Amino acid sequence: MAKSIITSNVSIETAKKGDKMNYKIAVYLETLALIVLIISFIFYTSNLPAQSIRLSGAGATFPAPLIQKWSEEFHDMTGIQVDYEGIGSGGGINQLIAKTVDFGASDPPMTDSEFDNAKGALHLPITIGGVAIIYNIPGIDRELNFTGEVLADIFRRNITRWNDSRLATINPSVNLPDNAIIVCCRSDSSGTTKVFTSFLSDESKEWRDYYGASKKPKWPEGTLGGKGNTGVAALVLQNQYSIGYVEFSYAIENKIPYGKIQNPSGKFIAPSLQTMSAAVEATSVTLPLGNESWATVGSYFNLHLVEEAHDGYPITSFSYILVYKELNVIPEMTQEKANALTWFLWWIIHDGQHYAPQLHYVPLPQKVVKHNEFTLRMISFNGQQVNDWS
Repeated sequence: MAKSIITSNVSIETAKKGDKMNYKIAVYLETLALIVLIISFIFYTSNLPAQSIRLSGAGATFPAPLIQKWSEEFHDMTGIQVDYEGIGSGGGINQLIAKTVDFGASDPPMTDSEFDNAKGALHLPITIGGVAIIYNIPGIDRELNFTGEVLADIFRRNITRWNDSRLATINPSVNLPDNAIIVCCRSDSSGTTKVFTSFLSDESKEWRDYYGASKKPKWPEGTLGGKGNTGVAALVLQNQYSIGYVEFSYAIENKIPYGKIQNPSGKFIAPSLQTMSAAVEATSVTLPLGNESWATVGSYFNLHLVEEAHDGYPITSFSYILVYKELNVIPEMTQEKANALTWFLWWIIHDGQHYAPQLHYVPLPQKVVKHNEFTLRMISFNGQQVNDWS
């Protein structure tokens, strides 16, 4: 189409140098080409999903800022509304199992029992982020140092004051106050919690033996609970001498001080796009097929499993969208909605990744994008492949 317009433009310029008849013919060809282009555009857009289509998703608050940004941009581009509610990974998985949403989202992969209850579900890694340790200590806004064992002792209430000798030893140049530590955690079933407690379980035998890795552990008495990453961030802001854990973007957005964590190389590393990317690069990611169980995939990129952690941030993880391979199992699903959903998912793993860095998430490595492409080609509606993007 563009070629015909270019050709006619050239013809006009040439005709201007010739007689009036050639000029009129060139103008006619130009007009005809423009009409064909407009008709083609109308035909193309008439086959796109209707603007009244609404998609629904729910789950992890870890990637919620990014999913909401994707939803806004996709709506502006297509008119398709994508409603996403950050209710925690556990809630997202439960709603996927109940088939009350078009897609769920979770930070850790589904367990085998969850996968069995969501027969035919696919895992789609959508972004990479990190769990940040945040705190509110009057007069201290610098990055404090933490080790995994010290964090485990704080969150299991073995270390109860800020000037404890174990904290003072790794922060020798900081005048830590003699105040009780107020611990803030998630009250809901949370993928962020599962990532964090998986890290603590690998760092502390005491934590592993008593609490383990869980979306909703039984926190010690006196722990304050907040719903979602937003709730924990609010609790820390509201309570002086408190500590909590949130996805990194929430620390930045709320301007809350966050700490450095010692990685297996012995370095104290703060979360950033660079250090989270370094964690991904340091580990060799082997992913199952999208329709297989992902229970063996770790909740985070465990730097203990590599020879040299270098500058990798030690609590870095994927976040996932969960969707059914055969979309007709969703009661309200239609062919138009199936087209829109797969289009949205294809877009977020490609063009949508450009929005990740501005919201402090790490874009997917190209090999993960290719893996997702294969997974998305599995999706069908009434037995027919929705899109093949070939």
